[in-house]
Amino acid sequence: MLFSLPPYRSGFPPPGVRFLPLFSGTGETAGEPVVFDFCLGCSVVAVLPPPARPKAVVSTKFSDVLAFGGPAPERINGRLAMVGFVAALGVELARGTGLAAQVAEGAGVPWFVATASVLSLASLVPLFKGVTAESRSAGLMTSDAEMWNGRFAMLGLVALAFTEFVTGGPLV
Repeated sequence: MLFSLPPYRSGFPPPGVRFLPLFSGTGETAGEPVVFDFCLGCSVVAVLPPPARPKAVVSTKFSDVLAFGGPAPERINGRLAMVGFVAALGVELARGTGLAAQVAEGAGVPWFVATASVLSLASLVPLFKGVTAESRSAGLMTSDAEMWNGRFAMLGLVALAFTEFVTGGPLV
């Protein structure tokens, strides 16, 4: 942004730009206003933008994506926990059987395998293409919100199982 200013005129610089005494400068300090002398009695204040950050390189190697600190494990487990928590409560409300009884029956195993496969593949394909969840999040549906919802769903499943173990029956 360039603003033409008469020297030492008070109150003229726009907000965010402070008026400096006249000197000759090269303008190499990013984010700081620099005054350049071009002629006697006139000056230009330039606010240089901060240097652009280099874009982080996202690894698409299988071992990096599925590493302990990688982007996939917690995201996939969180998504599966969200579906599992809602499904466990739904079946409990519909049939009156607790989580332990649902697992012992084994009737939901094909559904679990199918859901886990689809969600895992749907989560891994963008990561192997180099697309991050953070780059696709905006507004209310952010990647941080998804991570926290997944964490709470994981805790909810553990709390549901623990509560049913302590009480000896289904939660509802």
